[in-house]
Amino acid sequence: MSELVLLKNSQPGETISFEEYRRDGGYEALARVLREWSPTELRQVIIDSGLCGRGGAGFPTGRKWDGIREDAPFPRYILANGDEMEPGTFKDRFLIQTNPHTVIEGIILAGYAVSAQKGIEFIRPSYETQARVMEQAVKEARQTGYLGKNILGSGFDFDIEVHRSGGRYICGEASAQVTAIQGMRPHPDKTFHMVQHGLWGQPTIVNNVETLAFVPHIVRKGAAWFKSLSQTTREGGTKLYCVSGKVRKPGCYEAPMGTPLSEIIESHAGGMLPGCTFKACLPGGASSGFMTKEHYDIPMDFDSLKAIGNRLGTGAVIIFDQQTCLVGATLNLIAYFARESCGFCTPCREGLPYLRDLLHRIEGGEGEESFIPMLEDMTRFMTHAYCAFARGAAAPVHALLNAFPDEIDAHISRKGCPCASTRSWPVGGIGESCRN
Repeated sequence: MSELVLLKNSQPGETISFEEYRRDGGYEALARVLREWSPTELRQVIIDSGLCGRGGAGFPTGRKWDGIREDAPFPRYILANGDEMEPGTFKDRFLIQTNPHTVIEGIILAGYAVSAQKGIEFIRPSYETQARVMEQAVKEARQTGYLGKNILGSGFDFDIEVHRSGGRYICGEASAQVTAIQGMRPHPDKTFHMVQHGLWGQPTIVNNVETLAFVPHIVRKGAAWFKSLSQTTREGGTKLYCVSGKVRKPGCYEAPMGTPLSEIIESHAGGMLPGCTFKACLPGGASSGFMTKEHYDIPMDFDSLKAIGNRLGTGAVIIFDQQTCLVGATLNLIAYFARESCGFCTPCREGLPYLRDLLHRIEGGEGEESFIPMLEDMTRFMTHAYCAFARGAAAPVHALLNAFPDEIDAHISRKGCPCASTRSWPVGGIGESCRN
């Protein structure tokens, strides 16, 4: 059994209290850093640890923090991104519910590392229970001197507020999140760099909730310890993997970064359901590409997935069995992305509904051979979109075309979904086949 970091003391349906967190060493990292370390020293430890962002991009966290210049203006902000609107992803919800204080301590430490004055926990509106858990934990930290003015007598002032999202997928993109908080239309803005000109025009760091939660543990036990937890050479630590679909035990599991996909499915998620065999999976949430049995033993880390043209994303593994119609599953995903597009740029605004229409016609028995090159062309056009939203949305379509061309051909030649008679999922599910 590998060492657990974030889920060490977690129990299903329970929240680690402030007292329990303190008994296990909680807030010791903050006290030590405020007493002994400079911001520069803290940033260097995080760089040495190999901590990469857990929100999808995998950018080195310490290097991101280093992006704020020493002479940058004040105030500065930390955004803890818990928007988590990606289908199949629920790790941040699970983490906030079970261990909110490690998130809070991580936000405060990030604030100290870049001399920020305020942290904002940005959380999706459907996570109302988790938002209240976080608000209670923030209140406890403030009452005990870990938030507010002159924290622990150090002269460092920092506070946190919980901000509920307006509820759109695009709000998870960093610059769109900034514009959303400011009360403007939430679409990405690539005319500025966040570390220079972010929230209200001030230097801003945006990190995923899971990323920030690791920081106190790295401070307490060291960069070398964190790197040793990983099964990779570059990316340190453990990872929260969400597993859903046709497995015995869907859930959120912590395992070393680089754990093989097969181990996550068989050891953690209990294997496939009775009567089900592995057909494919989305390894990193809805905006990653289908991965077949060929890569069943691939290490689940950023570099390994990138090497095969896929992405780890949020580490949300969605499992499909032999009875699942992947044309129907892809249609379901594209319908979601088409609805959630902010509409700012043409490839995304026009291209995603176009893909949705072609897939709908193929799934419904109206497909033609000419649709295949049209799908291929449109997935290529998605690379010209303003932000990464459209490229991620097109990833399942691109993978469907490359890994399962026979399934598309069968839909076209048979004038309908060949899986309809053996469908084992509920109507409206992610793998829904056509309704004849």
